[in-house]
Amino acid sequence: MAKDPNPPEGWWYNTRTGQVEHGSVGRAIDRLGPYPDRETAERALEIARERTRAEDARDRAWRGGDDED
Repeated sequence: MAKDPNPPEGWWYNTRTGQVEHGSVGRAIDRLGPYPDRETAERALEIARERTRAEDARDRAWRGGDDED
């Protein structure tokens, strides 16, 4: 993949390779981010799980506590 002469700011987590990227990045469909630093990007999957749990809880509360999907 060619290096982007104007890379986006921040750090990215590549879900296909499991690597953190900065500057020259993989395909957008394979990336999570941007994150402010390498350490945060390394936690991308954990962050995504936390956000999903929080949104699921909000959905349950909105439905009145009904756990059925």
